[in-house]
This record gives sequence, C-alpha cells and structure tokens, in this order.
Amino acid sequence: MVAIALLTVSFARPAMAGDAASGAKIFSANCAACHAGGNNVIMAAKTLKKDALEKFNMYSLDAIKTQVTKGKSAMPAFGGRLSAKQIEDVATYVLSKADSGW
Repeated sequence: MVAIALLTVSFARPAMAGDAASGAKIFSANCAACHAGGNNVIMAAKTLKKDALEKFNMYSLDAIKTQVTKGKSAMPAFGGRLSAKQIEDVATYVLSKADSGW
C-alpha cells in the first residue's frame, strides 16, 4: 500500500506555486502574440501543449521559468521585463493550461 502511494507521488508533477489567474493576464500581455492557444507561431513543433512540453523537457515550473527568464533561440528573455513572481505566475498558468488541453 505504501509502495503504491510512493509511486503515485513520485510520478505526479509538483504542485504549482504561482497564481494562474495573474499568470493569465501576464501571458495575454506578453506571450499570446506568439503562443495564443498554446501554439507557437515561430517554431510550430515547440508548442506549449503538454505533449510538446514533455517531449522537449519543459514540463516543469523550473524549466518554464528558466525559458521565460533567459529566453532561447527566437524567444526573447523576459527576465528584465517581468519580476520573478510574474514569471512564476505565467509558468503556473502555462502548466495549468497544458494540463487542461489549452
């Protein structure tokens, strides 16, 4: 019984720490131009949908926060424009939307 509980916990994604409602507003103002509906207008394969996030090892708050903060390839860095709390909120929003299928 304990082993089943441990396995269930070990495969679950960590609890989200940010505020998804705040993240939705930040996403709308800063991210939606390229990522509306969880899509990616620049690199079509690298969407914000759960399967793509998992495929590209981006299915965690830390991975998304790093990407948003530092940018990568065609994505600009938002670390100078958004606070750490705003970045955490938008990462929480992205994961919550990915979980619900956008």
